[in-house]
Amino acid sequence: MAKKTITVRQTGSPIRRKNDQRATLVGLGLNKIGRERELEDTPAVRGMIAKVQHMVEIVEDKA
Repeated sequence: MAKKTITVRQTGSPIRRKNDQRATLVGLGLNKIGRERELEDTPAVRGMIAKVQHMVEIVEDKA
């Protein structure tokens, strides 16, 4: 069975954000506006996305 993936794009800047939010972006593999990453859809990744939801958007949710 194939693993579910989710594509995330960074839409906001980490400038003037808390250090933990910057670290969360780095943990997601993002660091510049417009970058996209395809990540495994796990509760941990969903929690990271929720923490920085004002700086990222979900582009595609693959089953």
